[in-house]
Amino acid sequence: MDFDKEVIAKSKDVPVVVDFWAPWCGPCQFLGPIIEELADEANGTWELVKVNSDENQHLSAEYGIKGIPAVKMFHKGEVVAEFTGALPKHEIQKWLDQYLPSEEKELLDQIEQKLITGDQNALGELESFIIDYPSSDEGRMLMARSIVLQDASTARELLLKVVNRNKFFEDIQRIEEMANFLEADISVDSAVGKKLGAAQEAFRNDDPESGISLLIEAVMIDKAFMEELPRRAAVAFFQLVGAQNELTKKYRRRFDMALY
Repeated sequence: MDFDKEVIAKSKDVPVVVDFWAPWCGPCQFLGPIIEELADEANGTWELVKVNSDENQHLSAEYGIKGIPAVKMFHKGEVVAEFTGALPKHEIQKWLDQYLPSEEKELLDQIEQKLITGDQNALGELESFIIDYPSSDEGRMLMARSIVLQDASTARELLLKVVNRNKFFEDIQRIEEMANFLEADISVDSAVGKKLGAAQEAFRNDDPESGISLLIEAVMIDKAFMEELPRRAAVAFFQLVGAQNELTKKYRRRFDMALY
C-alpha cells in the first residue's frame, strides 16, 4: 500500500482513521466490522484505512505498534489520537466524537490560544463563538474558566447551561470552588481574613499574581480558616490556570511549603 498517499496526504483533506490488524488476531476480528460500520455511517466525514501489520511491519515499527488491534487517527499528516484493543461500538463513537477535528473545534482552539497569549480580542471572539455554536459545552466551559476570577456569578450561570456535566465534572468543581471563594462573605477582623479579603479584591481587579500571593500568605497564617478556604481556593486557582502557567511555576512550590 502507499501509506503516504492513502493516509498522510489524504489526512490533509479529511481525517483518516487507521486500523492496524492481522488475520490471526481475534480481537481484530471483533473490532474490524464495528469500525468499518462506523466509517460507512460517517458519510465521508472521516475515512478508514486498514493496515495488515504482518504485511507492513515497517509501518508497525514506525508508529510504535506494540499490540493489535491498534487504531490511530491522522489529521494534517500527524497522529492526533489513538487507542489499543477491541472497544465496543459506543466507546469507539465516543472516541471519535472527542477527537475528530472540525471547524468548530479548530476555531475554539484558536480562541483558546489567543486567551493564553493575552489577546485583548479573545473574550469577544469567544462570546461570538458561543452565539454561533449554542450547543457547545466546550465553549461555555472555556468562557467560565476565563472569567471566573473577575465575574464569578456569570461563570456560575454558564456552568448551569452545561449539558454534559459528567464530561467536565472536575473543571466544574474547580470553577465552583473558585467562585465560592470569590463570593464568600469573609470577616476582615482577623489577619487571615484581611489577607483573604485583599485576595478577593486582587482577583476581581485582574491582578491574579497578587491574589495567589495573598492566598498563600493566608495559608501560612491559618490554613484551616473557614474550613480550609485559603488552601482550597489556592488549589482551585492552580488547577484552573494549569501547570505551565507562569504563576503556577512561580508560586506552586511556595504554596506547597506553606502547607507544612
